[in-house]
Amino acid sequence: MKGLSQFRIWKAFAVINLVVVMQAVNSADFNELFQANWAPDHIATQGDQTVLSLDSSTGCGFESKKKYLFGKAKAQLKLIQGDSAGTVTAFYMASEGPNHDELDFEFLGNVTGEPYIVQTNLYINGTGNREQRHYLWFDPTLDFHAYSFLWNRRSILFLVDDIPIREFSNKEKKGVPYPKSQPMGIHGSLWNADDWATQGGRVKTNWSNAPFEATFQSFEIDACELSPIGADDPRVKCGKSGQFWWDKPVVKEVSKQRKKQLKWIHDNFLIYDYCQDVARFADGIPKECHLE
Repeated sequence: MKGLSQFRIWKAFAVINLVVVMQAVNSADFNELFQANWAPDHIATQGDQTVLSLDSSTGCGFESKKKYLFGKAKAQLKLIQGDSAGTVTAFYMASEGPNHDELDFEFLGNVTGEPYIVQTNLYINGTGNREQRHYLWFDPTLDFHAYSFLWNRRSILFLVDDIPIREFSNKEKKGVPYPKSQPMGIHGSLWNADDWATQGGRVKTNWSNAPFEATFQSFEIDACELSPIGADDPRVKCGKSGQFWWDKPVVKEVSKQRKKQLKWIHDNFLIYDYCQDVARFADGIPKECHLE
């Protein structure tokens, strides 16, 4: 495979780690941070691990007890082993209402022997259709790997094992909407999506393999926390520029290495980008695609 060696990848990311590793994080027991919001009988907590189960009757999901505006949210996941076709495991952030904002990791299952696909997406003011799809450089069913969002006023990073796979930059000054005012909860779910998830819906879920199980662990939230009852004004509590570490200027060396990593991921693992899908958008591809 072309591109940086695994050693050089980790070496390149060391500079970024120096910037963020010393920041305090909110790492806690699942029940302190989250609550079930769908089929609680299909969610089992075993020590540090939370197992989500899917069968022919239902999937399941959980949400954070609090909402956050800007910061970093991370979880480690171990995905469904074997034939996972038709299933979707999701780790995402979302606000509420029809004009909601949302940041998605969706892991699209596949038949045995074929790789998982990770789909990232953003909804801004209720509008999505910003999907990218990547293969991973490892088997996500064999061990736990970390998936995280780093969200600030400048950009949103989607990271896998602290390696950025996607960046959505703030281009509001050029007329592109950007999520900055709606606090988001942190969610996880496992569900059946065999109408689209695997090979465009051609491969259906094989329920003889149920129950399907995906496991979460090691949640870390380092973000501007808001009251769940809406008592906090996010513009006051989270709105002052430079108030938190994630708003600090990015040093030149970090920015340079991040760009190298994003290019390596793009060149080697990107398999779909909405910005390249001209046939999909009758009125032309979204404006942000012209501004990269």
